[in-house]
Amino acid sequence: MLVKTFGAAVTGIDAITITIEVNVTRGIRFFLVGLPDNAVKESQQRIESVFKETGHKWPGKRIVVNMAPADTRKEGSAYDLPIAVGVLAADEQITSSRISDFMMMGELSLDGSIHPIKGALPIALQAKADGFKGFIVPKANAREAAVVKGLNVYGVESFREVVDFLTGRKEIEPVEVDTDAEFLKEQARSEFDFADVKGQDSVKRALEIAAAGGHNVIMIGPPGSGKSMLAKRLPTILPPLTLDEALETTKIHSVAGKLNGHISLLTRRPFRSPHHSVSDVALVGGGSYPQPGEISLAHNGVLFLDELPEFKRSVLEVMRQPLEDRTISISRARFTIDYPASFMMVASMNPCPCGYYNHPEKACVCSPGVVQKYLSRISGPLLDRIDIHIEVVPVPFDKLAAQKPAETSNTVRERVIKARAVQSERFKK
Repeated sequence: MLVKTFGAAVTGIDAITITIEVNVTRGIRFFLVGLPDNAVKESQQRIESVFKETGHKWPGKRIVVNMAPADTRKEGSAYDLPIAVGVLAADEQITSSRISDFMMMGELSLDGSIHPIKGALPIALQAKADGFKGFIVPKANAREAAVVKGLNVYGVESFREVVDFLTGRKEIEPVEVDTDAEFLKEQARSEFDFADVKGQDSVKRALEIAAAGGHNVIMIGPPGSGKSMLAKRLPTILPPLTLDEALETTKIHSVAGKLNGHISLLTRRPFRSPHHSVSDVALVGGGSYPQPGEISLAHNGVLFLDELPEFKRSVLEVMRQPLEDRTISISRARFTIDYPASFMMVASMNPCPCGYYNHPEKACVCSPGVVQKYLSRISGPLLDRIDIHIEVVPVPFDKLAAQKPAETSNTVRERVIKARAVQSERFKK
């Protein structure tokens, strides 16, 4: 008997519907075709164990599983669930007319429990676009997928639960998320505030101007002057994400597997701070199994590069094109993927190797040639793409000890929002 179930493959930050055709006939071999990777091929062993645990029988027959379209590469263990349901239905151990109504994805454990997957949000968007009645997904991914309005999302914990649901022995309530309420509730929360920073009024003003215009910034100053502290508070003065921006940002983090089960929608602008030992691929994305890099995870937010001259030159140079085009195209022999990369770059650096060149109190021990060599680690074309260069000087003790209240992030943000509204009006044509 031939049975069709449905899953999805994630390419970039979008999903493609995969039809899983299972045919059980006379014979003894198991065939899995349609360009599966090793993780998909290993599904047979996991599914056999699950069948024993749940009281089902692995068919001692010839089983052919075809994953169409056959020229799209299928990666990961999330196809376990649709393949297992397809084998049961094709062997007539279960009968259900509802199987074709649902898209389903999930990795099976040997005891029949279902592990979370990556990319649940883009898959849910594709399921809605294709007109499926529902999406069966691991419970840990249910809130993330339920952000998509107009699609019933069913969170499940075990294979037995899925079989009982499809055969009508058990009903599962769809997971519901009030996107608007979630969006507004989370936006107000922040662990950082500009009011925490004493002094540094000129640097705060520079960051406010940068936030208003979406400019890239570099801060140059000795250690302990507050460069990292200021950078971490920059997202709190940026305008709130719109719902469309939040969905796009959440899709990227979903594909990268960076969402936990409690988060349904990213409502605050991301802040990414990779270590200076980061590789080219980790920064821009790609790899054998393509993943978004740090510049895409910072999309609609801030990418903070601390100790900029310590980054490898090759890593910094690959950022030239994304800073210009706001997108990154990963091209390999077998695939080409586009990831969005519209971020604000904030960099910080010491003025010399010892850190105290031009310090008001401490003497620099570096020779002029060493200072020049240190500063020349950053190329001219990259510096040209950084609009605001500002020197950060240490805050005197009397200012640090003063009890004078500083402006809060909310106050500064209001001015930034007004400035962007003026720009929108100015450039609306």
